[in-house]
Amino acid sequence: MRIPLAWFQLSRERVRLLVALAGISFADILMFMQLGFQDALFESNTKVHQTFLGDLILISSSSKALHSLKPFSRRRLYQSLGLQEVKSVAPLYTIAGAWKNPDTGNERIIGVFGLDPSQPTLNLPEVNQQLNQLKLANVILYDRASRPEFGPIATKIEEGKIIRTELNKHQVKVGGLITLGTSFAFDGTVLLSAESFVNIFSNREINNISLGLVRLEENADVEKVRQDLVRLLPKDIKILTHQEFIEFEKHYWATSTPIGFIFIAGTIMGFVVGMIIVYQILYTDISNHLPEYATLKAIGYTQKYLLGVVFQSAIILAVLGYIPGFALSWGLYHLTRDATQLPITMKTDRSAMVLVLTVAMCTLSGSLVVRRLQDADPADIF
Repeated sequence: MRIPLAWFQLSRERVRLLVALAGISFADILMFMQLGFQDALFESNTKVHQTFLGDLILISSSSKALHSLKPFSRRRLYQSLGLQEVKSVAPLYTIAGAWKNPDTGNERIIGVFGLDPSQPTLNLPEVNQQLNQLKLANVILYDRASRPEFGPIATKIEEGKIIRTELNKHQVKVGGLITLGTSFAFDGTVLLSAESFVNIFSNREINNISLGLVRLEENADVEKVRQDLVRLLPKDIKILTHQEFIEFEKHYWATSTPIGFIFIAGTIMGFVVGMIIVYQILYTDISNHLPEYATLKAIGYTQKYLLGVVFQSAIILAVLGYIPGFALSWGLYHLTRDATQLPITMKTDRSAMVLVLTVAMCTLSGSLVVRRLQDADPADIF
């Protein structure tokens, strides 16, 4: 039976072991939080995209993201009806508006979407069941998941109260509630009809839309129709499939904003911090036990065996440090979600990724510290 030398060596000084595990857990928490925020960034900023009832999405060629779409002529959307595979089209308008808290009078920027209430535009039963409300002038649907700074709108509506406030200095009435959730672009969202949209935002025209949704016949080839529309429509329009539009948004947040880089840098920082901690622990252990390692060499243990002890120590540290790091991160996810309303949750693939990164982090540190074993020369001892 082989002696668990790696475990005996680590557990002999329990205070040092606990400090090492705390350091690895900290590195894991840092990686968990950064990866969690990055995932929440992508999910929250594409949640609306996922509800669009369109096989193909039309946007201006100069547009970069949903919250800053450039208007284009609605004529382009109707031109797509020239293809027999196109079943229906729907315009969508979006802008950032000034919402007035009805209780405090404070104004705060909110995301505004204008749509055609005569047909379903979003794959949200809550919205489609209340489309008749949007046919009334300046009546809106309010996202109950919006930040509390906009006011206790959802609570009052559920109590049966009538809420009137201002949107972009125009009086509006809250006709119902929906659930979308906050994002890194907007802390809240309201929906209204296209007519109410252009009435409230006088700088926008009904013929200049932000986005066009194209629904195809059931058996239509989406990619073929997309290519046909590319040839049919002018170059001022970008035509994307539904999934491409989601990836288009993710790419913007990952590469064109500082926040995307920050999350990646934070993950790398956590990995490096963990490597340094494990390296210091293993280096100190080997340095303190050089005579013992030299003795093992003298009685016949090979260099390969001693290297195995070092890597076993690294893996033990990785696994034991990961467990509390995972548990604490799970709790922090819940706290963050409750505080920010962002969709940050523990996912299996992320848990596995951080575990792999932790093992790699500790193993890499072990590979750097094995050079110290070369100093364990039996000739220096005897």
